[in-house]
Amino acid sequence: MLYAAHEWQKSMLTSAGAWASWGAEMWSSPASPFAYMGGGNVMASALEVFAHAAAPRGKPAFGLTHTTVGDREVAVTEEIVLAKPFGQLKRFARDGIEGGPKLLIVAPMSGHYATLLRGTVERMLPVADVHITDWADAKLVPLSDGRFDLDDYIDYLVEFLEAMGPGSHMLAVCQPSVPCYAAVALMSADAHPCRPKTLTMMGGPVDTREAPTAVNTLATKRPHAWFQHNVIATVPAGYPGGGRRVYPGFLQLAGFMSMNLGDHMQSHWEMFKHLVRGDDESADQSKDFYEEYRSVCDMTAEFYLQTIDVVFQTHALPMGTMRHRGRLVDLGAITDVALLAVEGERDDISGLGQTKAALTLATNLPADKKRYYMAEGAGHYGIFNGSKWRTKIAPVVEEWMAANS
Repeated sequence: MLYAAHEWQKSMLTSAGAWASWGAEMWSSPASPFAYMGGGNVMASALEVFAHAAAPRGKPAFGLTHTTVGDREVAVTEEIVLAKPFGQLKRFARDGIEGGPKLLIVAPMSGHYATLLRGTVERMLPVADVHITDWADAKLVPLSDGRFDLDDYIDYLVEFLEAMGPGSHMLAVCQPSVPCYAAVALMSADAHPCRPKTLTMMGGPVDTREAPTAVNTLATKRPHAWFQHNVIATVPAGYPGGGRRVYPGFLQLAGFMSMNLGDHMQSHWEMFKHLVRGDDESADQSKDFYEEYRSVCDMTAEFYLQTIDVVFQTHALPMGTMRHRGRLVDLGAITDVALLAVEGERDDISGLGQTKAALTLATNLPADKKRYYMAEGAGHYGIFNGSKWRTKIAPVVEEWMAANS
């Protein structure tokens, strides 16, 4: 019922947005007499903002076709190294460039596509052979492909590292910090030859008891059964994954938008003013951000519910009780995978200390294999995108990889 109601609302907004787009053109086109009426540009700008907000969105493209290595520009081609039902290992191959550190960027499975990390990939391309976890939208995965939970997520990470081969590095952005940390512990216990040389965890909820945020509070103030009954929906028959139980991406987006509703309203007001003034470049920057931010995908119900339980409610990893397919995850088994914890001073998703806790939990890892970096003035998004990521944080990651290769 919930999903059906959303689909109806989306169809209504899509129609309204199409009319608004037509109206904006009518009020702004030099060929239209309405464009020369008083207030025409104001009306056109208002309609354009509404049309952009109401437009339907699919999976964005990475669009990374070139990078600069040293002093020359090289072409970049996307390759699928390993394809699985709920995600694929994607490589950004640099034409004519061989060698260099192999880096697996693990994108969050939290309602957005891996393209949210476009800026992360772009910044690391000049210095690394970059791979990324390109997770699938659960509503597009047929029921015949089975289920996908946190245990499967960890299995995928191990398989991706095996496909990349020994000597790789791993960088987890936000949510995947916990499964990445668990995967490294399991691989270390097995002396797996493909365990990564380094694991960088950025803004991850390793121990959400530290400086809990609004996100953490939401996940803990209600019983587990509440989430089962109130936020899980069934994918409609019109999708390949019809009948699959999911946590819909539109609910995740609504939650994030509501956390900073005032800021989002202000951003759209600024977009409107830029359009009225004819400052299309500034307006386009806001549009590009929301184009990505509003592009959402579904998670399987079992993955979402297990994450709520293990990460936010029972704190299984820091408590030493997390299990993977019945096997205890022993962080003490990590003895040679160098750990880097990165946090943002103004992160309102993963509070200060939640990621840093990972360094203390690796009790048998030498001190020189641990490092902490706090990015001053950076919010959650700024840890992996924007100027602070490019100029302050990425160089720390590069240095850590180089020192532990």
